[in-house]
Amino acid sequence: MKKIIIPVDFSQHSEYALETGAMLAKQHNAELIVMHMLELSESIFSTSGAEKSEETAFMLMVTNKEFEKFLDKSYLEDITVTPVIKHHKVLKEVSEIASHEKADLIVMGSRGHSDHDGVFTGSNTEKVVRYSDTPVLVVKSKPDSINFNNVVLGCDFSDESVSAVKNALETLNKLADKVTLLHVNLPNLSFLSTDEINEKVEEFLKLSKLNTKNVNIAYTADHMVEDGVLNYAKRESADAVSIITHGRTGLSHFFGGSISEDLVNHSKLPVITFKL
Repeated sequence: MKKIIIPVDFSQHSEYALETGAMLAKQHNAELIVMHMLELSESIFSTSGAEKSEETAFMLMVTNKEFEKFLDKSYLEDITVTPVIKHHKVLKEVSEIASHEKADLIVMGSRGHSDHDGVFTGSNTEKVVRYSDTPVLVVKSKPDSINFNNVVLGCDFSDESVSAVKNALETLNKLADKVTLLHVNLPNLSFLSTDEINEKVEEFLKLSKLNTKNVNIAYTADHMVEDGVLNYAKRESADAVSIITHGRTGLSHFFGGSISEDLVNHSKLPVITFKL
């Protein structure tokens, strides 16, 4: 892990992300690219060129001072930190910068849907997750540690998901001592018997050729995938949950409807997302 992107809006939740990123940077000797998106007022776009340039320059000066203050943290000592200011609040630019920099991870703070102010509300976090080809770690609180004992990764054990699961495990194995691949057995048409699940898992492991040394396979039954993942994680005292998305089209077929967004918004645990 060499480069980590941290989008910030100078809020408490983005400071949670910054501190989490700092812990990861120290552990992996990585560079932090801290990114702020300047939300220019609509009035700027209706003024003349000279006035527009003057107001933009003033806002940049104010933002640079705020940025400098925000980055004045003792936990950033001995870490290479590169601040980046973008002039517009275009959330897909987070993904574009991550791709351009060949970043290994994006770390974001999120309030979920309980609040509606600031840049990184739940809905905006969803947009970054949806656009990003880079794994995204979403944190909701001040980190105690980034050494996760157990991360639960929702998995449907389909052939289509083999590549995504293998890529996810490459990252998760750097963060966690153990990863649990969890299948949520749903009622009605989605229901599988124990024998059917075992057969599906066996075929998946044969096809993927996974090294299962630090990987646990588990099943749970619930009415919804989101409930199954979160309830299992709570029962097993997991440190984080992880999901695989279809990117702009929304979601993995396993995480149908709004399940992945719901996990990002409602999980109190850190959430790590990967694109299928």
